[in-house]
Amino acid sequence: MESEFTALDICAEEAEWLRQFVEDIPEWPKPVMAICIHGDNQSAIGRAQRTMYNGESRHIIRRHKTIRQLISTGVITVDWVKSKDNIADPLTKGLSRDVVYKSSRGMRLKPMNE
Repeated sequence: MESEFTALDICAEEAEWLRQFVEDIPEWPKPVMAICIHGDNQSAIGRAQRTMYNGESRHIIRRHKTIRQLISTGVITVDWVKSKDNIADPLTKGLSRDVVYKSSRGMRLKPMNE
């Protein structure tokens, strides 16, 4: 769970940077909507949405404060997605051909001709 929470924090910081970048574009419609982060680890998402953190690890406390601040200010939202529907899975582990094909279609990639 700690590694998933760390990944969520890094993703949230990148989303904050991306949102600030988009807000600086003059022609972009304002206000910029919250960036939705999808995760497949329910315990990490639950911890992110809790207002208090009662753990002992300092690095997780800092990450929790960052994520809570971004959620409360409306920069990000965190939603759960089933692992089988997570289109980022081919980027993190080996999968069968069918799952890779389904995920690549979900990412709107063109299939390779054999």
